[in-house]
Amino acid sequence: MGMLDYPVFVVTTQADGRPSGCLVSLTSQTSVQPPSFLVSIPRSNPTCEVVIACEYVAVHVLARSNQVLAKLFLSQTSDEDERDKFERCSWRSGPAGMPILDDAVAWFVGRMASWTEVGDHVAYLLEPVAVWAPECTEDLLYLSDIDDLEPGQESDSAVSPFRPRDEPRRYGVPRFTLDGF
Repeated sequence: MGMLDYPVFVVTTQADGRPSGCLVSLTSQTSVQPPSFLVSIPRSNPTCEVVIACEYVAVHVLARSNQVLAKLFLSQTSDEDERDKFERCSWRSGPAGMPILDDAVAWFVGRMASWTEVGDHVAYLLEPVAVWAPECTEDLLYLSDIDDLEPGQESDSAVSPFRPRDEPRRYGVPRFTLDGF
């Protein structure tokens, strides 16, 4: 599984006038017609409970140059510190009142169709209701670009904004082997 490399996304939402958001990597398009998208958030992440209470969420695509923004939303914080995340980045209120990150290269707002617990995550099935996806020539941000970051790390400005393009992607270290295969 460590060899798999997925794009990362930032999910944002708002409940009771308080924005909340986190970085997610477990996602998948689930249907083309009608369009739907699955987002999984760790149960341990404070944003998970906020999303359950919301009708809509915004899903943001990040460019490879957005590692600082990714690190900001990777950190797990208390409700009070959650506002600090949004004070440290540029955002605006978008469709359905969802927080839209200005530095995202694309985003969509999805209506919650259903949710279910899956392992240590909660999977949310979303039906897009608003989309912004201009033509983009930037490389997207992948797990291997941030695999040295740990959930809960404090964000600082020391994160390199990008790696040279000719550096090969790194993949996770195998955690087990299947003897005899």
